[in-house]
Amino acid sequence: MGGGARGPLRILVNNAGIQHRVPMLELDVADWERVIATDLTSAFLVGREAARHMIPRGRGKIINICSVQTDLARPTIAPYAAAKGGLRNLTRAMTAEWAGSGLQINGIAPGYIHTEMTQNLVDDEQFNAWILGRTPAHRWGTVQDLAGRRCGWPRTGRIL
Repeated sequence: MGGGARGPLRILVNNAGIQHRVPMLELDVADWERVIATDLTSAFLVGREAARHMIPRGRGKIINICSVQTDLARPTIAPYAAAKGGLRNLTRAMTAEWAGSGLQINGIAPGYIHTEMTQNLVDDEQFNAWILGRTPAHRWGTVQDLAGRRCGWPRTGRIL
């Protein structure tokens, strides 16, 4: 991670995320832990490792992809909402500890993005109409909206 043929890591985008939709009274602890591990703990582990290489150079960027659920909660998505809220505060903690060493740490909390994970919501006519009616663009966000059209990021999602 520290370098190699491509040079040192300059930007890390923490974008791991899974969902497990079930009412909290029916939520198995193993499913809770799986979502928290994927959506929150992974950002801590990867961010910490990236920072170990960025801090000695005095520069680097960490971008944590949060969610509209960072500050909201809907029924049946408690572990996701908890993880994304935790990611917001993890971003703040990273900033508090590493900004003085030249790192820039930001969290991006996009609205609803059309992905495989949200396909059931897109297919729900009532929910889809609600999204289209409350979104200024009158459409779901896309992965490309987050990546940008001219950023030159590799299609694999790895940012070097």
